[in-house]
Amino acid sequence: MNEKYLSPKSSGKNTCLSSFKAITAVLLILLIPAFILPCISGCKKGIAEKQTAQPEAIQKVTVVLDWFPNTNHTGIYVAKENKYYEEEGLEIEIIQPSEGGSADLIAAGKGEFGISYQEQVTYARTADTPLPIVAVAAIIQHNTSGFASPAEKNINTPEDFEDKKYGGWGSPMEEAMLKGLMEKYGADYKKLEIVNIGAADFFTSVTRDVDFTWIYYGWDGVAAEIKNFDINFMLLQELDSQLDFYTPVIIVSEQTIQQDPALIKRFLNATEKGYRFAIENPEKAAEILLADVAELDKELVTASQKYLSGQYIADAPRWGEMKKEIWETFSNWMYENELLSRQLETDKAFTNDFLP
Repeated sequence: MNEKYLSPKSSGKNTCLSSFKAITAVLLILLIPAFILPCISGCKKGIAEKQTAQPEAIQKVTVVLDWFPNTNHTGIYVAKENKYYEEEGLEIEIIQPSEGGSADLIAAGKGEFGISYQEQVTYARTADTPLPIVAVAAIIQHNTSGFASPAEKNINTPEDFEDKKYGGWGSPMEEAMLKGLMEKYGADYKKLEIVNIGAADFFTSVTRDVDFTWIYYGWDGVAAEIKNFDINFMLLQELDSQLDFYTPVIIVSEQTIQQDPALIKRFLNATEKGYRFAIENPEKAAEILLADVAELDKELVTASQKYLSGQYIADAPRWGEMKKEIWETFSNWMYENELLSRQLETDKAFTNDFLP
């Protein structure tokens, strides 16, 4: 149809429609930037934040051992190698102690975590000048130490200590323990000779210098098995139930508890994973320890690791947990044997509060 035949009404309708379309187009042009610009701005902001975001600072901590590195410490080396500490934002340095052990260094702030043992914590907290250290985890659930001698010497009970020579390191607790056990078994403590052998090798000592000495079965006892060196071994708590105490334990200072409790939780989270790995994978855990401490004997470390895999938790509900009755029983034994000048406040000596 020709445009000239369009009615005025029809023509007006089309004109209005055209005007409406034009206005709509203009509005869209004006509104689109209003929607797009905030999106672009938000995206740019997100990208900028990602580009400028800094990783959380790694916290460096020092762990002071109680002795040369061994399978008591494997979980710590595993946690370091497997980056469990790194996952908790920690970088750890492992150092060996000075002559006095870890307690003095931890109390003095020379390290955040130390490897100690229940009797050292007990002595430290009951001294005339107490050290403010606290046990926060038991590495091994039961005392695995005891008296050992070559089987040929026929030392089977403390009654057999009479007229024998004991090799020790000059600790008053050794003397109290030997005296108490001999009296319990009806032997005369005066008939025992005590020789200070320091850190001399067990096998050399009992072959050449003394009749028996005090060992940890998880190390020297396992070594005797490997060497086919037949020994008689008396586990302390089997001789007297009061002598089942926590050795070793992980300690911190009271200052760390007050100022940075989150650090203790992070450290123990990672450490627990390390010991759980060692329990489930003793041979792999041994390899990790050996890679870091190459001077250790591979056969001994592997065998020791297999033995300790059943000792880290044993009958406890979780790794690291400690019982108040163990702390009270052993500290009371020490007090009764005049090894302490005052009784231990056990609630201040240990805590399970930071365990995972």
